[in-house]
Amino acid sequence: MIPDLLDRTARQLRELLDRGEVTSEELVRAYLDRIAAVDPGVNAFITVAGDLALEMARTADARIRRGEAAPLTGIPLGLKDLLVTRGLRTTCGSRMLAEFVPPYDGTVVARLRDAGAVLLGKLNMDEFAMGSSNETSAFGPVRNPWDPDRVPGGSSGGSAAAVAAREVVAALGSDTGGSIRQPAALCGVVGLKPTYGRVSRYGLVAFASSLDQIGPLTRDVADAALLLTAISGKDPLDATSLDRPVPDYAARLRADPRGLRVGVPREYFVDGLDPEVEAAVRGAIGLLEDNGAEVVEVSLPHTEYAVATYYLIAPAEASSNLARYDGVKYGLRVAGRDLADTYRKTRAQGFGAEVKRRIMLGTYALSAGYYDAYYLRAQRVRTLIARDFRAAFERVDVLACPATPTPAFRLGEKAGDPLQMYLNDIFTIPANLAGLPAVSVPCGLTSGGLPIGLQFMAAPFGEQTLLDAAHAYERVRGEPVAYPDPASTA
Repeated sequence: MIPDLLDRTARQLRELLDRGEVTSEELVRAYLDRIAAVDPGVNAFITVAGDLALEMARTADARIRRGEAAPLTGIPLGLKDLLVTRGLRTTCGSRMLAEFVPPYDGTVVARLRDAGAVLLGKLNMDEFAMGSSNETSAFGPVRNPWDPDRVPGGSSGGSAAAVAAREVVAALGSDTGGSIRQPAALCGVVGLKPTYGRVSRYGLVAFASSLDQIGPLTRDVADAALLLTAISGKDPLDATSLDRPVPDYAARLRADPRGLRVGVPREYFVDGLDPEVEAAVRGAIGLLEDNGAEVVEVSLPHTEYAVATYYLIAPAEASSNLARYDGVKYGLRVAGRDLADTYRKTRAQGFGAEVKRRIMLGTYALSAGYYDAYYLRAQRVRTLIARDFRAAFERVDVLACPATPTPAFRLGEKAGDPLQMYLNDIFTIPANLAGLPAVSVPCGLTSGGLPIGLQFMAAPFGEQTLLDAAHAYERVRGEPVAYPDPASTA
């Protein structure tokens, strides 16, 4: 077995597989051994699908031998546990769906299967994707591989932690207000949120339907480009997916920052921003400028309203989407005296505190007499935020800013203060409200050894420009941050 096999990117493993230096089955067994060794201390997985993964690996090996391999054939991946998987439990991190086994695959899952990728299992997450720390999961919190006393971010915390801990080569997550980019930043990996409509949401258990988007978490930008190509494209099963050509993003990557116009939004460098985070992000932007990029300051004046706007729109849509969990059709059922009592008992026991809080906020915002004052006004402000971005992208190619205001905080530190928890997404929420593509790339460590994320944003369907900027930064940054070793701290 190749000694550093678990440190390889998907593209590097593709070369090894195609040359016959390793088989997919050997690769999968190595990753299953890694999961068994370190996941008890990380808790990234809710369900490990060992038998399924080995079966898929053998099928992939046969495909490789026939010369029919696609870029992801035989590559072991993980899936956030809100992507429905035929015959494999999908829990959304909730007691409500703890035993739910879907009868079909979501579109992105089907596309990965068609590509010959191997699914190692389902990854832990904040319940119904509602959280910024992965502490709301009914299956226990995920621990950050860099420091087990700290959060990995959320809601795709299991996906980010699994990549950082080398339990998977790459993973898929979902991003409603920063749920890919924020954990990617806190775990020192790359996390990409595509343009709204770039990737089908069919088979993604909905939180907020006008904001949710599926995307990859990977070890480098080129792997993110590889996965994005595999999962993108029009889907007749999702009316919000758009019919736009899907380029081979990885093949087109540019690594030269010369000529790149980088906007730095002044509203993203504010009081409360951790000094080490600010220094690392400004240093990364300066590195791009030193290597030929043009850096200009821009303004996004409605940024200050983004968090308030998001926490009206997202809970309102969640209130509508989660009404389906009633103890009648599927999922948990707690029988009551009558139908109304069954509803009450099922939801009381099935939903956690954060989910209940957001349902109540959303129901209030949509209620008679308050709809115009709250939900409708929030949608109008959302339009203003989108206009700010549109004006900025007339001047620059990408925007660069912090992904999070602080590095990873301690488990339990913000659990009792929802407002402080919500503010952790202050730099990621605006891209969701405007439907923009955005990515977080590691840009250094704090003095305490915690990762820091640099965020790039681009205009709608500007994924190639976004990836080029992030890839160019990787090149001028040099060697990536070393992987953590949770085996020694679990």
